[in-house]
Amino acid sequence: MRAAYRVRLAANLVNGSTAAGVLIAAAGRARLTAGRDGLLIAAGYRLPVPAAPAFCVGNVIISRMDRAALARAPVLLAHEARHATQYACCAGLPMLPLYFAAAAVSWLLAGDFGAWNVFERRAGRTLTLEPYQAS
Repeated sequence: MRAAYRVRLAANLVNGSTAAGVLIAAAGRARLTAGRDGLLIAAGYRLPVPAAPAFCVGNVIISRMDRAALARAPVLLAHEARHATQYACCAGLPMLPLYFAAAAVSWLLAGDFGAWNVFERRAGRTLTLEPYQAS
């Protein structure tokens, strides 16, 4: 594992965001497995919120998709991995209000929660307004 991923792993363990991700995954009855670069993959999430096909909390990528479908979605996993790094940079859970504020600004500017959201843009989302699709 690269040094940067070890730093991200340690930061998200210390700041509590990975623990929060594990609790959210458990609440959604998702199945946790080890992923690449110190990430945990929680597949089969069953709660209705958020509506996204996948989301990240700390070093935990949580998805409604099963593990096989996620394996066929490397772009989605790479996008969510960048969010894990953002949690480390934002000292953990303070990222959530920052992310939601950025989503609100994006909605006001473009009528879309992600198009001008700085966190989504830095995680690789483009202005196409097309969400990531599992292929």
